[in-house]
Amino acid sequence: MILAYAGVKFKTYSGLPFSYQIKKGRNGEYTKELWIDRRENSKSLAWSSVLLALKNIKEKVVERPKALGDIRGVTYIYGMFYRFGLIDVPDKVKEKMGRPKDRKK
Repeated sequence: MILAYAGVKFKTYSGLPFSYQIKKGRNGEYTKELWIDRRENSKSLAWSSVLLALKNIKEKVVERPKALGDIRGVTYIYGMFYRFGLIDVPDKVKEKMGRPKDRKK
């Protein structure tokens, strides 16, 4: 799923747009980093941070990014998890982030 969504536009909790890319290493395999494109400069997001946030999902509706843990880049992870359908967000946040299309309940 992560590879399929590379380059797709997401939104953060506050509604700021971003996307991510996954680069390949010298051996031709994908690295364990997501490169977040938010502005001019990309920021790296370690795969271990994504897995840690995944383990921290306690309920279907996650009120805010920090509920997934004190993790570097959690604002981006929150937006990704919402788009992937792994979490739901409060209605007021959906207005800022947009509603994923064709989401199965």
